[in-house]
Amino acid sequence: MDTLFSDQNAQKAEKLGSLIPEWLDKIYAENWFKLFVPKANGGLALGFPEALAVEEKLAQLDGSLGWTVTLCAGAGWFVGFLEDSLRKEVFADPKVCLAGSGFVGGKAEIRPDSYLISGHWTYASGAVHATHFTANCEIWDKGKVVLDPEGKPLVKAFILKRTEVEILDAWHYMGMVATGSHAFKTSELTVPRNRSFEILPERAKLSEPIYQFPFMPFAEATLAVNILGISLHVIELIQASFWQRHERKPFSADQLAYFIRLAKKSEKRLQKIRATFYKKVEKAWKELEECNQLSLTSQQSISKISRKMTGRCRKVTAALYPFAGLEAAKTETELNRVWRDFNTVCQHSLLTFPF
Repeated sequence: MDTLFSDQNAQKAEKLGSLIPEWLDKIYAENWFKLFVPKANGGLALGFPEALAVEEKLAQLDGSLGWTVTLCAGAGWFVGFLEDSLRKEVFADPKVCLAGSGFVGGKAEIRPDSYLISGHWTYASGAVHATHFTANCEIWDKGKVVLDPEGKPLVKAFILKRTEVEILDAWHYMGMVATGSHAFKTSELTVPRNRSFEILPERAKLSEPIYQFPFMPFAEATLAVNILGISLHVIELIQASFWQRHERKPFSADQLAYFIRLAKKSEKRLQKIRATFYKKVEKAWKELEECNQLSLTSQQSISKISRKMTGRCRKVTAALYPFAGLEAAKTETELNRVWRDFNTVCQHSLLTFPF
């Protein structure tokens, strides 16, 4: 696996701007886009802790790889909220891949037996090879926005086919280049009523516990393990670069001792919070399996540890980065690419604040 996800192949993916065919073949073979999909629909049906471990490992191999799998598998999790006929139709394709955007960028006008959708959505990771897209829309009826019970615009998600949208070349950022997180749009598209769904535990169509996991802590935890995985990769490469520098021009005994202490302390801090994170996830998952719902306390616990772990990753990588030397600034190096991935993914708004 390490050969398949080598630096050479990662460079190819970055130049291509999407996952290379060899990686996609492996993903399809392992069903990684369907981590949360029932086995009856060709998925792995993994428990939440198991899926997070897979996502962390993939992110450590390559940031774009882990992120694309995580976001597409996360969209695949919506299988639990789809009507039976739509679920069977969408997941009949063994290479099904859902890309989506959390942005409410569309307007869906109610028609007698359908919706008329127009909109523009951003940051759809995996857009290049997606078979379907998920798009959030405000619901309108007779020229007026429909309000939910709290008086806010009613928002529903929709499944759109690849052939029904136009992908816009909009992902021009320094890192996570191979995610192909482009924008997409559609105009006055007629969509059947059964293509809409709401991501709420009470709206789940399948009974498995995973579909009772509230969306926000689910998303925060999956993003956090990606940041962790990329952090571990960055730190590994920083240490390798430091020792290569030492071979060319030896550091003093005091300098070596300082770096060794810092590296050990950093690794210990990350492993400690990683263990805490998975312990809390396991506890929450057990609660969900036993009670079929997650208490507010557990939801807040997952959210808090996800943000705390992300903050710890930022601090640790920032402390070690200067010791990599100019090698870290060479745009063609593996270290530079992984560092760019890390600093791009850390900009995600969901985990910006520590609270």
